[in-house]
Amino acid sequence: MTSRTTSRGLTVVGILLATFLAAMEATIVATAMPTIVRDLGGLSLYGWVGAAYLLASTVAVPLYGKLSDLYGRKPVLLFGLLTFLLGSVACGLSTSIYLLIAARALQGIGAGAVQPVSMTIIGDLFTLEERARIQGLFGAAWGIAGVAGPLLGALLVSTLGWRWVFWINVPVGIASLVLLARVYFDQPQETRKKPQID
Repeated sequence: MTSRTTSRGLTVVGILLATFLAAMEATIVATAMPTIVRDLGGLSLYGWVGAAYLLASTVAVPLYGKLSDLYGRKPVLLFGLLTFLLGSVACGLSTSIYLLIAARALQGIGAGAVQPVSMTIIGDLFTLEERARIQGLFGAAWGIAGVAGPLLGALLVSTLGWRWVFWINVPVGIASLVLLARVYFDQPQETRKKPQID
């Protein structure tokens, strides 16, 4: 079913880190937004900072699902994580609300790969009976992110500045990227379905 060299436990850790980042990003930024708007201006575009992220990630989800069937889970997930991290750095470097909105859209494009491809990998690695236990871990990650995001956002804004709300993603995201690159291996090409792009 999967490559014998795949470490299931470490793969789950890497996927949990990636999922936690994407889940927390939806809440952590809300706490920092008043400070961001005070610094960058653009009060009338306030809502677009969150909307750009959510819209981009929602549109990207089915595309990544299809691409992972065609080209493998690993390259698509790693591409999504890398795009998310580039978007995070761009958000932290933004000098206007317009650049921040564009960077948030880039972040969202990357985040759109995390949820569908992660769940597909779990389906590849674990039997039906094992998946319920693993899904509990992912549910907990989303729950913790919902609580920790605003708290961490407030702490970062009050101590290091609002840009760290985005830069904090970088070390965690790199850890997830490196871990998944080293311990997770796709199914052999011949066992994957090869659907056509429609």
